Amino acid sequence: MAKLRKKEALDYHSNGKPGKIEVVPTKPYSTQRDLSLAYSPGVAEPCIAISKNKKNVYKYTAKSNLVAVISNGTAVLGLGDIGPEASKPVMEGKGLLFKIFADLDCFDIEVDATDVDKFIDTVKAISPTFGGINLEDIKAPECFEIERRLKEELDIPIMHDDQHGTAIITTAGLLNALSLVEKDIENVKIIVNGAGASAVSCARLYISLGAKKENILMLDSKGVIKPSRGNLTEQKEYFANEVDASTLEEAIKDADVFLGLSRGNILSAEMVKTMAPNPIVFACANPDPEISYDVAINSREDIILATGRSDHPNQVNNVIGFPFIFRGAMDVNATTINEEMKIAAVKAIADLAKEPVPEEVSKAYNLKNIVFGKEYIIPKPTDPRLISIVAPAVAKAAMDSGVAHSEIKNWEAYKQDLISRMGYDSTIMQQVSFRAKQNPKRVVFAEADNYKVLKAAQTVFDEGICEPVLLGNKENITDLIKEYQLDLEGVVIIDTRSDEAKAKIEEYGELLYQKRNRRGVTRYEASKIMRSRNYFGSMMVENGEADALITGVTRKYKDSIRPSLQTIGVDSTIGKLAGMYLVLTKNYGPYFFADTTINQNPTAKDLADIALLTHKAVKEFNIEPRIAMLSYSNFGSVEGKGPDRVREAVKLLHDYYPEIIVDGDIQANFAVNPSMLNEQFPFSKFEGKRANTLVFPNLSSGNISYKLLQQMGDLEVIGPVLLGMNKSVHIMQLGASVREIVNMTTLAVVDAQVKQIKK
Repeated sequence: MAKLRKKEALDYHSNGKPGKIEVVPTKPYSTQRDLSLAYSPGVAEPCIAISKNKKNVYKYTAKSNLVAVISNGTAVLGLGDIGPEASKPVMEGKGLLFKIFADLDCFDIEVDATDVDKFIDTVKAISPTFGGINLEDIKAPECFEIERRLKEELDIPIMHDDQHGTAIITTAGLLNALSLVEKDIENVKIIVNGAGASAVSCARLYISLGAKKENILMLDSKGVIKPSRGNLTEQKEYFANEVDASTLEEAIKDADVFLGLSRGNILSAEMVKTMAPNPIVFACANPDPEISYDVAINSREDIILATGRSDHPNQVNNVIGFPFIFRGAMDVNATTINEEMKIAAVKAIADLAKEPVPEEVSKAYNLKNIVFGKEYIIPKPTDPRLISIVAPAVAKAAMDSGVAHSEIKNWEAYKQDLISRMGYDSTIMQQVSFRAKQNPKRVVFAEADNYKVLKAAQTVFDEGICEPVLLGNKENITDLIKEYQLDLEGVVIIDTRSDEAKAKIEEYGELLYQKRNRRGVTRYEASKIMRSRNYFGSMMVENGEADALITGVTRKYKDSIRPSLQTIGVDSTIGKLAGMYLVLTKNYGPYFFADTTINQNPTAKDLADIALLTHKAVKEFNIEPRIAMLSYSNFGSVEGKGPDRVREAVKLLHDYYPEIIVDGDIQANFAVNPSMLNEQFPFSKFEGKRANTLVFPNLSSGNISYKLLQQMGDLEVIGPVLLGMNKSVHIMQLGASVREIVNMTTLAVVDAQVKQIKK
């Protein structure tokens, strides 16, 4: 798993606006009339409407989309009872997950109350604000009483995720694992190691789906829970079984299922070997599971294993469940989250794992084909289908069980709304990052004597995205590492001007001479020029000693790209270079801008080639490109050299590549607004959909557009991605930030993966 450093975590939370969430207005507010509608006197009208019928609060306020994440900080992650203030970063993080996975707004509420009655009274008093309440990090056994009473006394969805989130995910995985080994849940022997909120809820949900209580042995820190032990809590007493076994080693013999919600490395390979044939092991302790992946897998061939870790198959991750459960419950104004809704979520998640996996998910994990089986019994957390599968299942269960105040009549339209509200901006870089980590590459950083480059190199090194190679003055780099307390131990540093590099300089110089001797380059000049880090780094990539090059942070673009052109060269497939930026928007997903860095005044043929390069690149993101060839003209409305070139490029593409969705000449506003486009130009090739790939008529327009959006827009701009090189080379914009370098390095690794596969 990625290595996270203390300073990095603190900086993440403190830089810019402290914290992770903010309130954003959803209505216009720029004029006095807007403000009069938002507050006095216009606000009186919805107030009156709500006073006449309380249900109108869902119509006129944010309540229908607003979740409260509430904690008293008594059981925070692995930190224990650290208090409400210290729990706030976790609760803000939970709010962020609600937003990015299910588009649910969130207020985090930290309550300074450990007394059950006081806590319940506080939550009840503020409950009119919210459409749902997610209880979080409250210690057992108080959490059971708190949730039970709040569900009885309030009429909105309430769930303690620590209890039910893990239960829902493990139950879905258990059903699928049992189906693979052809065992019935009614007959299996289940060991539950741990007796906290999650463990109790898991066991109860297993029983709801057919497991027999007498077949479940639960253990706490004292061993097997038996009636004879005495002084048991209500929850432990419910699961107490009088058996001969007392220890985990004794209890696990002949068990079919092990569920661990306890602590790391307490389950040995020898214990696993004593389990029944085809054992199912859920080792969910974090960060270290009850048994390590390698030890478990090597203990026996017939094991099915799941853990809480993202770097192994079958990750038990609550984010697969809770955002979508609340989404479905709140979309029908459910009065509770009942057993039927939880079971519906279980079955939806389980069934999804049996469906063909989208290509973008397989690519994210660098797997050609993820299929239902021992290493895939739980959907991946990045699966974009979760929201449109789980939320509708929960909403329907709420309606069928009679706890929904409103109903959904058109399920297909509802599913499409769920998909469209999420856009793609919250997942595209997650997918790219996952994909990079599955097959890390060796990346050369040509400007490693720059702090931002070094910081980015540390980040991608810690994340397992790549193996960095640092080029620069070794003494300067070492001083920077010490000054900024970076940790790059073990990372290769090459000083191209040192005696140690002489042999490589000579070797690379000879390679360059062979490539360029008929272009006026002498052997002496080739050797001399190879001391330049951009030449040296490019030759490392060309020679197969590295897989990708990142440069350009401190030098002009043209100066940075020239060495790579002379050493690596352009891919002969199209024989053209272009620069592309990803512009990530919340509501409409990603846009791809080209050309933004290379071709100043492209010809019609150049524009067609740029479109082909960009089409190929966008397809690698598993997105179907819809290419708008931009101009100040709409389909011949204006004559001139600029629009004429664009129209000619479109004709070339239509004639030679009819399978590509491309149209123009077209103005930018029409390209990204399907309603306007359909009204004025219904013949367009876009067929009612917005263009997602924008090819600009010249370098000025493309460069100006992305830079304006980068500085003025509330969105993320990633790039430039260099298209058309023979190998993975990417030139950053001058002065790029650490985050931009990290993003570009991640893309460079995936680019290298693709290029090596196609070679």
